[in-house]
Order: sequence, then C-alpha cells, then structure tokens
Amino acid sequence: MDRYILEALAHCPIFHGMDTEDIDLLMGQVSYRVITFGKNDIFALAGMPCKYADIIIRGEMSARMVGLSGKYVEVSRLQSGNIVAPAFIFAKDRAMPVSVETETDMEILRMMPKELTRLMDMDDRVRTNFIVTLSNINVFLTHKMRMLSLLTVREKVAFLILDTATKQKSETIHLDKSRQEIADTFGIQKFSLMRCLSEFAESGAISVEGKNITILDRRKLK
Repeated sequence: MDRYILEALAHCPIFHGMDTEDIDLLMGQVSYRVITFGKNDIFALAGMPCKYADIIIRGEMSARMVGLSGKYVEVSRLQSGNIVAPAFIFAKDRAMPVSVETETDMEILRMMPKELTRLMDMDDRVRTNFIVTLSNINVFLTHKMRMLSLLTVREKVAFLILDTATKQKSETIHLDKSRQEIADTFGIQKFSLMRCLSEFAESGAISVEGKNITILDRRKLK
C-alpha cells in the first residue's frame, strides 16, 4: 500500500492507536479500491443508500442538509482520514440524510461493509474504535441539534467566538471559514451573522479585523 494512503489511514479514527505497519498488514487481508472524484462533484444525494465504507485519503467534502425551500445547513466538513457516514454503513435504513459534495479533488479508499466487518473481526482495536466513532457522532449530533434548534442567532455567534477561543487558546482568534460558510454551518443568513458581529463590536465585546476577532469583554458575549 502506498505510503500516503497509510498515513491517511493512520489518522482515521477506526485505526486510532495503531502504527502504519499494523494498518498495512490488516489492509492486506481485505479487498478495497481507491477511487477519485473531481472538485464540486456530487458524492451523494440525500436519500441515496450508503453502500460502502469510504475513507477519505485526500481532499475535502461537505455534508449539507437541504430543506424544501432550498435553504441548507452545513452539517460537517470531511477531510483526510474521515469516514463518510459511518453510522449508516450497517444501518437498517441506509438512506443518507444529507447531500455530500466535494470541495476539492478527492481520493477515497472504498470497501464493501463486509470488508470492514472483517477488519473488526481480525483486530479488536478496530472494533472498539468503530464503536467509539459512532458514540462520538451521537455526541456531535446532539450538540448540533441543540445549536440549530434552541440557540438564538446571538447565542450561536457568541458560542462560535468563545468556543474557537478555547480551541485556539487565545483571546484573538482566526476564523478559517468565510462569513457565508459560517452562516451555513449555523443555518442562518449571512446578513444576520454580519449584523450580530457588528452589534458585538459596537457594544465593546469584540473587535473585528477581517477573519481575526479579538475578545475584549467576555461578559458581553453572554
């Protein structure tokens, strides 16, 4: 197996705690293929069945939930090492709840579900890691549902700023997404996001310079 593929798999949660030699040995005992997609290709449409166990080797894709009005919410972004829709690989109803589109050129390692089962049967670490992955998805979706349904726009933006500051360990944060991408993540209009940031800045809670935001007074973000 090519080195760059092994390095990507080493970042996949189902191989957590395993070195590339162990991964190479395991993958040599199952069937898989590497497939490619171009930028802005439709990887999957909502309602399509999840037929494969796909792991991203190279590239990035976004998963979006689209409403009847055409408005969409970005559920997640998937990058190298991520498994695509792991919770649906063995589900009774495999219909994808989101549409997935590539943001860059992609390489995907694709297995049939039975091959993933073989991996879990051969190594208990893979089985345990897969269970942990499913548990983490449940936690993520619980937080996401709370964010989208219970918080106001102001609370969503304040959460974004404070959560990013915690992750970056700095009162001055850098947003790696555009304003539109951030708005899509929260299921709000870009205008609402911009207005909320302006209101926080006018109140003295933050200062904004492009994609950099400095927290001036945390109390005013609560």
